[in-house]
Amino acid sequence: QRTMLELLNQLDGFSSDDRVKIIAATNRADILDPALLRSGRLDRKIEFPHPNEDARAQIMEIHSRKMNLSGEVNFDELARSTDDFNAAQLKAVCVEAGMLALRRDGTEVTHEDFNEGIIAVQAKKKSDLFYYA
Repeated sequence: QRTMLELLNQLDGFSSDDRVKIIAATNRADILDPALLRSGRLDRKIEFPHPNEDARAQIMEIHSRKMNLSGEVNFDELARSTDDFNAAQLKAVCVEAGMLALRRDGTEVTHEDFNEGIIAVQAKKKSDLFYYA
């Protein structure tokens, strides 16, 4: 509560002729205090949608670059299973896949590790609405 009041006071402290731009980001715009969004504070909203299938495949490839992957890993197929995932959740899938490989003393991260990572992240999303928010 005090933090929110302080943020609102700081936002109100900028004069309109300042060349200062405030940029804020959230994955949960639905729970923002309406006082933040009034004119003169954070009054413009730019939404970035979840990544499309190609982007999801690329995001998982990027986060798996330093992993020792088996030849069977198919990021295009994995991307089809992550339709409602944001970039943070896709990274979590890769981290989880790597951890699963380590737990089974594997030398490579397999396609099945990624599938299990997707299942784990989906389960966490359902159990905790604020996960990765």
